[in-house]
Amino acid sequence: MEYVTVTALSHPGLLREHNEDSLVAGPWTLCGTMTENPQTLVFPLGTPLVVAVADGIGGQPAGEVASALAVRQLAALGPSLDTEEAVRDALNLCNDAVYAAGRDPELNTMGTTVAGAVVLAESLLVFNVGDSRVLDATADGLRQVSVDDSPPLSPGRRTTSLVTQALGGTPDFSAITPHVREAPLSAGDRYLVCTDGLTDPVPEDALNDLLQLHSGGRAAFELWKSAIEAGGPDNITLALIAVGE
Repeated sequence: MEYVTVTALSHPGLLREHNEDSLVAGPWTLCGTMTENPQTLVFPLGTPLVVAVADGIGGQPAGEVASALAVRQLAALGPSLDTEEAVRDALNLCNDAVYAAGRDPELNTMGTTVAGAVVLAESLLVFNVGDSRVLDATADGLRQVSVDDSPPLSPGRRTTSLVTQALGGTPDFSAITPHVREAPLSAGDRYLVCTDGLTDPVPEDALNDLLQLHSGGRAAFELWKSAIEAGGPDNITLALIAVGE
């Protein structure tokens, strides 16, 4: 039987007091907490399987609430996400949920990015809003398949903390234009879904080197360790998707 493994972890990093990241893998969610070790889940290939990370917007209230709302909504809708249109509709519902909760004055302007994939029997639906990423870990190297919602970088800069769209994040409702695309899926494929707490401090070529050397829990641990050794400036959340047979 063909199957999918999802190996995930979430950690606050070294400088943040709280973890405002959340994660979903099928019906399982991890919100605003810390995993001591990578956790691996195994799912049969067939029913739509959603795997995503959400990164609460720093400097604004209740990022952990916004990210948790997003992944819990995706977990509830996951089995129905079998088309690009269904994924777009789900992300719009996530945006609605964040703004609805934000009517509470203590939660107003909270927001979150989201990025992930829905694993189908023969294809993958990749999606994102914001700058969390989905990367295809091919034998020839990492290839980003999500689209960063970020302003153009200044000369000499590799990263920015600014985003041009997110779920929530503004005092008044703002519609989103989710990035959704379909990609073929084969046995042996691997994808990395992560927040910018991994990709900002660690260059893509370094991430690729680790994924060429390791898989599963060891790969997840080494990726996390690379962000920590680079200073761990932000919350670090990642999920490795692997298709087996």
